Amino acid sequence: MELNHGLIHQIYSLPELIRRQYADLEPKARSVLDTPEIFGIQRIVLTGCGDSYAAGLSVRDTFAELTGLPVDVMPAIELSRTAHQSIFGFAPNNPLVIAVSNSGSVVRMNEAIQRAAQYGAFTLAVTGNRKSELARVSSRIFDLSIPPFEAAPGTRSYVVSLMSLLLLAIRIGEVRGKFTMDHAMDMRNDMLQQADELEQSLPEIDRQMKLLAASWDRMDGFEFVGTGMEFGTAWYCHAKVLEQLGKYASYKNSEDWLHTNLFLRNTEKTAVIVFADQRNPADSRTKELIHYAVKLHRPVVVIGGEKMDVQQINVPVSAYYSNSCLTQFAPVSILLNYIADLIGEKDGRGCEGVWKIAEGAGCIRNSKVEII
Repeated sequence: MELNHGLIHQIYSLPELIRRQYADLEPKARSVLDTPEIFGIQRIVLTGCGDSYAAGLSVRDTFAELTGLPVDVMPAIELSRTAHQSIFGFAPNNPLVIAVSNSGSVVRMNEAIQRAAQYGAFTLAVTGNRKSELARVSSRIFDLSIPPFEAAPGTRSYVVSLMSLLLLAIRIGEVRGKFTMDHAMDMRNDMLQQADELEQSLPEIDRQMKLLAASWDRMDGFEFVGTGMEFGTAWYCHAKVLEQLGKYASYKNSEDWLHTNLFLRNTEKTAVIVFADQRNPADSRTKELIHYAVKLHRPVVVIGGEKMDVQQINVPVSAYYSNSCLTQFAPVSILLNYIADLIGEKDGRGCEGVWKIAEGAGCIRNSKVEII
């Protein structure tokens, strides 16, 4: 069997990607919105599909904290079809709708931005395709330029989306006087520091994930638990299970897991992966969840956090909690790639057989447009 380490290679490429992308993105984040536009913002809506939506979930709380503004994260399908029009145009050029899509070719994203603009919102496309429909219909464009790389379920684009949003939040907060310029630079420098921290951590993370894959290769499913900022990481990781392994996966916050997933019958064949940065305000509830999961004889791995009596994977600890989302998912991506090799699974099922409908992303790029 030919091994495919595309996802692992993407993870190992992240330190250099973070360094290069920071140099590209940081000046763009400073100039994409001018000062009057920033002061005119009364509300922010982040929107995306798939990994881009997960990125929005990961930075939502940070965006609100740094900007001092109300921030919502909405799936593109809700923004385009089901959200009431009263969320748009309640003040001139409001809310600021930030749409994240590297390709710019996802129909629902284009539809959402056109609808938002129709009702008076100010729109910003975070995209790597200036010629896309998304870029064409947006008020402003935050250019992404992600170098091509070995194919694998989206990882590099996810990190660049996170960086773009974090840098935008820092810039908006800085201009609005929520913190000093020195503090803003500290946060930016900490983001850059994550490249070095991840680079140093990867060999040990890789070793641990390879060992774990050997004992988890026959799991029937995977549940990811994250609360607050870590909920976005949980969402992202559950998507990678489906894409890489084609197995059952779920994402929950710590409270909801105890209300629902607690009752799953297949206890020994469904793994629980918990994101547990101890700076999270919900840390005490996360620890309670881990206790109950162990009582249920669930296979449990905790990523981050203080030492506990379960298997733990250490990830870089950023000086600013908001930057931890840049690296905390990395162990999961490596784990899933090793499991895929062990069970002989192709990512995206190779777009073969019944999955041929996914070839060329046709399911998300070919869809009827309705501006409601």
